Amino acid sequence: MYSKTFLSCALAALLLASCHMGDGHGEAADAHAGETKEHAGEIVISADEAKAAGIVSEAVTPGEFSGVIPAGGKILAATGDEATVVATVPGIVSFTRGLTEGSSVAKGGTVFTISSRNLQDDPARQAAVAYRTAKGEYERAAKLVEDKIVTQKEFNQIRSAYEAAKIAYEAYSGSAKQGAGVAVKSPIGGYVKTCLVKEGDYVTVGQPLMNVTQTRKLYLKANVPERYYSQMGTLRSAKFKTAYGDSVYDLRRMDGRLVAAGKQTGDGSPYIPVTFEFSNRADVAPGSFVETYLLTAPRKGIISVPVSALTDEQGVTFVYVQTDATCYERREVHTGETDGERVEITAGLKDGEKVVVKGAMQVRLAGASTAIPGHTHNH
Repeated sequence: MYSKTFLSCALAALLLASCHMGDGHGEAADAHAGETKEHAGEIVISADEAKAAGIVSEAVTPGEFSGVIPAGGKILAATGDEATVVATVPGIVSFTRGLTEGSSVAKGGTVFTISSRNLQDDPARQAAVAYRTAKGEYERAAKLVEDKIVTQKEFNQIRSAYEAAKIAYEAYSGSAKQGAGVAVKSPIGGYVKTCLVKEGDYVTVGQPLMNVTQTRKLYLKANVPERYYSQMGTLRSAKFKTAYGDSVYDLRRMDGRLVAAGKQTGDGSPYIPVTFEFSNRADVAPGSFVETYLLTAPRKGIISVPVSALTDEQGVTFVYVQTDATCYERREVHTGETDGERVEITAGLKDGEKVVVKGAMQVRLAGASTAIPGHTHNH
């Protein structure tokens, strides 16, 4: 008869068996939470560890995937959609009310006042002196020209100087007389896009103070390599990604529409221009250069995975396939087209297999270090 001690040891050995008993390695995967090991290309991660590391898997299924034309692009403001408020006189800027990006402004509404009261060389006083001097010269010359004492040419020059001085003086009149400064008004109604000055800044004539946008419409202009000319008739929509963020924007979710597609390349250019209009729901800055994915006719039966599922090692692309509740396998795959969000898989995956779509790098590091990064319960 076997002793109780012998039976207890045998039972403990059985409990320490691997989750794949026939792997031929004879090694045990510790059942204690927090331990991960790699056996014959498999990485073992407990369900609790996977959840803590943000690892998420999804089953791949063949479906529709649009053809993609990669191109460079630029975001442009819609024509007549924006205006710049500029300083009409030099002086110190004051805000008429609290204005921040997104604040509404009315057409003709005062957005700033500019005052030169505290400046050593007050332009308002100088303009007033110049105006009075020019006015006196003009009135004197108007009498003398009749007697031929002043020639007509000299009189025309004096009148021109007087009119210029009058315009400069009138720029400071009105509110300036009450000491409030010169009012600067918005040429269009809309929303403050960017404010280029701060309260108390000194500005010169013509200096930009604020950009006002009338609507949220923007243009995406893409430059398509001419080798894709035969596919131009199949364009449906587009996606783009900015250089200052990782988000991919889909024009189909932003009221996007194709405005124009060139039928030929520009003079001396190997690119065909394509333009889309869309609502700026993503607060994208006009003038930004973007990576563009032009979407053509959809194809059926395509297996694809999110870009986040892919890892690269020495030029070879891998994904991590979840083989059961706690085991993962690294798998080499071949890729096709990408729309910035998802990538076509041409070889390496089958319908129904579960692929890690979030936390792939965590799985990779777990396989290399036998522990989830940051997990303190290593064995």
